[in-house]
Amino acid sequence: MSQATIFRFAAFAMALGVVLGAFGAHALKARLSPEDLAIWQTGVQYHLLHGAALLAIAAMWPMLDGAASVWGVRLIMAGVIVFSTSLYLLVLTGPRWLGAITPFGGVMMISGWLLLAVSSVSNFRGV
Repeated sequence: MSQATIFRFAAFAMALGVVLGAFGAHALKARLSPEDLAIWQTGVQYHLLHGAALLAIAAMWPMLDGAASVWGVRLIMAGVIVFSTSLYLLVLTGPRWLGAITPFGGVMMISGWLLLAVSSVSNFRGV
């Protein structure tokens, strides 16, 4: 995993998050129930929040080292895709079973953050 890869993923995630946020606010607002619009907004919120966090991780990447950091970032990236995409698809296509997939994305993000916390113990010792 390279710093450039993390940065590219994060920048693309941020751009896509803005597009999807605008799409929800303008194209979907009149078509969705308030409940579905809230689901869409939750997907966008987590999408953008984790995209911004990945930009920060990319900036700090030279200070991070080890498998825990690499797997932490991978899990966060996968979690963003699974969590937010499952919510977008749930709203756009309707099958409520997609909501059962969303928590897996959340667990991936949580696990990724915990791995980064573990990696920080060895990476920032004495700092």
